[in-house]
Amino acid sequence: MKYVLTILVFLISLKAPSPEQETAFQSGEWFKFRMSYSGWFKAGEATLKVDERKLNGKSVYHVVGKGKTTGAVNLFFKVRDRYESYFDKETGVPYKFIRKIDEGGHTKDIEIEFNHQEQKAVVNNKKHKKTKTISTEKDVQDMVSMYYYLRNSINIDELKIGDEIKTNMFFDEENYGFKLKYLGRETVKVDINDSKVKVKSLKFRPYVMAGRVFKEEESLTLWVSADKNKIPLKIKADLAVGSLRADLVQFKGLKHSFPIVYDN
Repeated sequence: MKYVLTILVFLISLKAPSPEQETAFQSGEWFKFRMSYSGWFKAGEATLKVDERKLNGKSVYHVVGKGKTTGAVNLFFKVRDRYESYFDKETGVPYKFIRKIDEGGHTKDIEIEFNHQEQKAVVNNKKHKKTKTISTEKDVQDMVSMYYYLRNSINIDELKIGDEIKTNMFFDEENYGFKLKYLGRETVKVDINDSKVKVKSLKFRPYVMAGRVFKEEESLTLWVSADKNKIPLKIKADLAVGSLRADLVQFKGLKHSFPIVYDN
């Protein structure tokens, strides 16, 4: 359960968007997800919200992601996670990333400033009062900006089953190579905004590191709506112990119409 928001926003990576391609989201977009453990036990909830801001004179999107345990889980393992990303409205490159978490008493308070010209990240570990500068990969994203940047990149017509896509991400104090496989299309049943609906989706298999958290490197499966919004519908993760599932249950502020079929 401690990886609620990490799993949720550690999502998709595809090719860079063309200038002419229509964007997939806008300020005011908001998602709420229900988290459940081993398929039935309600464990928590997470939200993602997009706003417009100014950062050092630049127009940016500011995304705040929050995750927390609820109910019985909250009594013996309390989680309060907050992730923030400030990224350029035009290019999608991240300027600032914040990770402030409390997971059963394990805490982190990290703020990262990106310098893309010099390919550097200044990592301010506020908990330990230490700052260090680390070299980054080209076109690097943080774990939140990556999803929003790459939502604009999905070209449904070009996807072929078995395609593997790679990208670069910087998290805490490390560079990560991220890879996923496109598995094809699938119509999924979801319960959104108090209505049971069917949604056409794109199915992906992100590769993760097997070991302490995930059962194996193909333990994560993601379903994304096959429309102009490309919103995450559900995520399933096979953990070293049990499984975790995230389901979209509410949304508002979508930029495009959302095609659904009501399941009567």
